[in-house]
Amino acid sequence: MALSTGFRRAVTASVVTAAIAFSPVLTAIAQAVTLNGAGATFPALLYERYIAEFQKKNPNMRVNYQAIGSGGGIRQTIAGVVDFGASDAAMTDEDMKKVSRGVILVPTAGGAVTPIFNLPGVSNLRLSRETLPDIFAGRITRWNDPKIVRDNPGVNLPNSEIKTVVRADGSGTTFIFTNHLSSISPYFKGRVGVGTAPKWTTNPLRGRGNPGVAALVQKTPGSIGYVEHSYAERNKIAMAAVQNKKGEFLMPSVDSANKALSTVKFPDNFRVFEGDPADGYPITGLTWIMVYRQYDSAEKSNAVKQWVEYVLTEGQNLNDDLGFTRIPEDVAQRALQQVKNEVKP
Repeated sequence: MALSTGFRRAVTASVVTAAIAFSPVLTAIAQAVTLNGAGATFPALLYERYIAEFQKKNPNMRVNYQAIGSGGGIRQTIAGVVDFGASDAAMTDEDMKKVSRGVILVPTAGGAVTPIFNLPGVSNLRLSRETLPDIFAGRITRWNDPKIVRDNPGVNLPNSEIKTVVRADGSGTTFIFTNHLSSISPYFKGRVGVGTAPKWTTNPLRGRGNPGVAALVQKTPGSIGYVEHSYAERNKIAMAAVQNKKGEFLMPSVDSANKALSTVKFPDNFRVFEGDPADGYPITGLTWIMVYRQYDSAEKSNAVKQWVEYVLTEGQNLNDDLGFTRIPEDVAQRALQQVKNEVKP
């Protein structure tokens, strides 16, 4: 039976209305872009905030980030299985040559790494430039060693074994820590050296990520480890004061880390390896996002540019609140310009 003219018109109008109603949804789905990243645990809290705020401003974009450690971030960048990697240890020339699509290192934040300890009866601990590397190189093995006693006059230090705790995974936090210890101690440099996963000689306990190291220190009396400063502060873990190049014993803070990084010179590739700054808190380093020079589509390359632009502009306003230093504005603008000019589909 033929449909009446009125009914046909009603059906047609309904279809058109439905199409108009759903077209924004379909457009949003069509335009949605997802960026997947992985790497450093050091800035993970900061990157979570970046992502949350970025997605509020860009509802058609999704950014996922897995904190798997800097070593994993570099490996996945080389393998090409992520849209961006992240590391607290700048990629080496050798690693960068392995990235078939080319890679740009984008500095996003700076921060401090702090020794944490569990020493019943001791709430304040100071470790000099001589003492700290000797502990992690196995030269000092007991808490009442004369060098530690000299650093801590009036403190009742126990005659007990020092148990070191280090990262089990490839870690940029470890790189920052060992870079500093190697810069101030030739003995440590020769025995352990600089790296994301060095060959420790103290038969240490090993924890995965900042949470793993912190958990082991908290449950192991007589232990000492190292974690990212804001993680220790948030979790109220005892931190040791360390001695800087000027001879000052300092606790980590955003101000003292900013002071340490204030004289750093950023080269064209933005890689900085300063292990013993002239002033401020001495165990301070940078963290980077690694983006490719070439992506599979204009949609993806444009999304990466948007993401980097947010991180290096509005995102920097979040750094201080979360215990990280900002990237100097002129450096951020240089890095952003390089990404805009050199990232291509």
